[in-house]
Amino acid sequence: MVLESVIEHVLEQQKLRLTTRNTGLKRELEPATQSLSSHALIISGVRRCGKSTLLMQMIKELDENTVLFLNFESPQLYEFNLLDFVRLDNIIARKQAKTLFFDELQLVEGWEMYVRQKLDEGFQVIITGSNASLLSKELGTRLTGRHISQELFPFSYSEFLAFRQLHSGPQSLNLYMKTGGFPEFLKNGDEEQLASLFDDILIRDIVARYGIKDLKSLHRLAAYLISNIGNRISATKLKQPLSIGATSTVLSWFSHLESSYLVAFLPMFSYSTKAQLINPRKVYAIDLGLVNVISSTLTEDLGRKLENLIFIHLRRKYNDLYYYDDKGECDFVAMKNGTVTELIQVCFELNPDNVKRETTGLFKAMQFFGLQKATIVTFSNTDSIEQEGLKIDVVPAHIFLGT
Repeated sequence: MVLESVIEHVLEQQKLRLTTRNTGLKRELEPATQSLSSHALIISGVRRCGKSTLLMQMIKELDENTVLFLNFESPQLYEFNLLDFVRLDNIIARKQAKTLFFDELQLVEGWEMYVRQKLDEGFQVIITGSNASLLSKELGTRLTGRHISQELFPFSYSEFLAFRQLHSGPQSLNLYMKTGGFPEFLKNGDEEQLASLFDDILIRDIVARYGIKDLKSLHRLAAYLISNIGNRISATKLKQPLSIGATSTVLSWFSHLESSYLVAFLPMFSYSTKAQLINPRKVYAIDLGLVNVISSTLTEDLGRKLENLIFIHLRRKYNDLYYYDDKGECDFVAMKNGTVTELIQVCFELNPDNVKRETTGLFKAMQFFGLQKATIVTFSNTDSIEQEGLKIDVVPAHIFLGT
């Protein structure tokens, strides 16, 4: 239980902090506010990617006197439970709030029932959180059909250019690959901040949430994955070298790390669900700034980093992404509504020594999926390659990231 006076005190503190923030860069994500009369808007994303600033921008467009904002991650609200919503309702009534902004609401068990109730009462409800399960598993039947889900990521390349006031090109792209897109890090360049973010995600989004006791092994696993972006990963093969007891534990931790947005796993394309589950998945990090600070790899693999960059760009556009392998790999198969729309290969520099290797899998994928065009993204090469009526456009990354 949390006293009503405590809830009101937290509300006032948080409102003051939020409304006195710098308005920040306008994000490319357009919040789907047009359906707020009947649906809750759920925005999820990795910690410190700019969700609070986005909320503040949304609040500024409303009558602040009719808005209530509450972040449930406040230490003073740790004991908040379903019954405490009655106390929150008393405050909402006194303040005559019409639009409710709730951050990390998933920390309260049974929150879906309360949100459904507020929607039925005519309130507008916006929910943000740092766990991807907000988008699916935790919604429950009581909120199904009454929510719209969106994801916010660290700054894209275009947003990075706007934030730093730079022009698109190889020089700014190289800088973006070093810094990544976390807004606060771009402001101060403090690498300790990214290291702290890494620990925060592990402790607050995974250890505390799922009751994991072996933080040391989880930390090793997370650092290993971030050090191996673009590589194929198998839970069975990682169990022994990382001294984790069971394959099921590794798979469970994979799921938690992905839900926290720290990493993402890319399955191999197959029409068989079983084949997708059996084959190794490729791993990517949410941001290259984190990779540069956390990775234990001594050599700078620019090809893998560029591939990671392209993955995050595609992840913003597509929910269904795969890699294809048939005696030659195609890095990304992008699908929309069950149809393959793009085939993309990533190569830092295309040259006579690697052109056959980089095009073989791509041509096979084009034949398999019946596409006549595909793309190779490089750091700075521009070219086109044709074979038997099939065409591959070679595009510099800074141009591709603008599409």
